[in-house]
Amino acid sequence: MGESRSNNAGLDCFKQHGIDRPVNVEQLIKCKMQDNLEFLQWSKRYWDQYYPGGDYDANARRLGSGAPAPAAAAPRASAGAARRGTTPTIGGARAGKSAAGGAGNAALQQENNTLKETVQGLERERDFYFSKLRDIELLVQQACEEDPEIERQEDGLIKHIQSILYSTEDGFEIPAEAEVDDQETF
Repeated sequence: MGESRSNNAGLDCFKQHGIDRPVNVEQLIKCKMQDNLEFLQWSKRYWDQYYPGGDYDANARRLGSGAPAPAAAAPRASAGAARRGTTPTIGGARAGKSAAGGAGNAALQQENNTLKETVQGLERERDFYFSKLRDIELLVQQACEEDPEIERQEDGLIKHIQSILYSTEDGFEIPAEAEVDDQETF
């Protein structure tokens, strides 16, 4: 009985707003992509055509306070033309959050900011040490160009430096040269 009551409520809502489009719920329930896509496209077109503009406060609508009066908004023809293809957004990312959700959200944002600072510090440290290693590598290359005999010495300082510079750890793979492929893979 509750199911037929909710279906009638949906039909009453459509009638109240003057929507004559039949909605075949059985087709939508089967989750066939084409049927659902057509319904979503129709919903989007209806929204773009009749939404009066301004910020949309979903929580206030659910509580029954309603949306801004259409008379206060711009004329529908010009508003629909200007807004076509856009989706309305809430004014600010935090608008409409509950107190409990806001506290959890604030904690997550603080943790996220802490992690971002940590990553920035690690990136600075990585860049610092990479530049030092690069400078050493350039000095070794310059010394080898000036005196090729230095590189041929088996127990020489240059060989030891090069072995340290170019050594790898277990599980580390040297990235191959990036080959750009124009084809996308999914």
